Amino acid sequence: MFWDAFPRVDLALLEAGFHVAFIDVGNTFGAPEPMKHFDVFYAIITRQFNLAPKPALEGLSRGGLYAYRWAYVNTDKVGCIYGDAPVCDMKSWPGGKGKGIGSPSDWKQAIEAYHFTSEQEMLDFTGNPIDILAPIAAAHIPILHVCGDADRGVPMEENTDIVRKHYMALGGDFALIVKQGCDHHPHGLKDPAPIVNFILAHSSEGRAAKKAASAAPKPGAVLLLPRGSW
Repeated sequence: MFWDAFPRVDLALLEAGFHVAFIDVGNTFGAPEPMKHFDVFYAIITRQFNLAPKPALEGLSRGGLYAYRWAYVNTDKVGCIYGDAPVCDMKSWPGGKGKGIGSPSDWKQAIEAYHFTSEQEMLDFTGNPIDILAPIAAAHIPILHVCGDADRGVPMEENTDIVRKHYMALGGDFALIVKQGCDHHPHGLKDPAPIVNFILAHSSEGRAAKKAASAAPKPGAVLLLPRGSW
């Protein structure tokens, strides 16, 4: 989601030899019907363009819904997941049912995208990223999140903290970089090296992967970045 926003990571990946691929299915919150386009997109980039069969998935903000929901049903096609202040529970955003500010217009649109007939159906929905981690963990897909601990739109405690706790309890590899004092924006890091090394370590092979792994955030790590360093 948000193709050209905060592109430091993507630019660094391009310099490292990666391709960056994007598909826009509108503001559809990972709903099943639009997600079918991701399957076609994957087939095109792997068969027609001969790109790697296990790409890294980037989940930026509400893009976390797309990344996790595609990984959930395609665990054999994912190298790793990089979530940047990702939405992991729609009750938090856009619902605003916790401490987050929410977005009433997006909440209404999300309910419509899933063809729910009432708000209660969305509240009862068990297909949010926080709910669908078991198959992803069983497939040993490493996850890295980069978040601000002052995020008012997608609060860490209602999204990333829950995913981290559940994923690690399931035996999954999860690393976290916390930008202290950061709200939802800006995304990414001034120095994207930790993110790039994580993706290189889990989406490349041989010497490059080994070198990147030595510098990437380790499973279980929580790296705290003070103000001014992110």
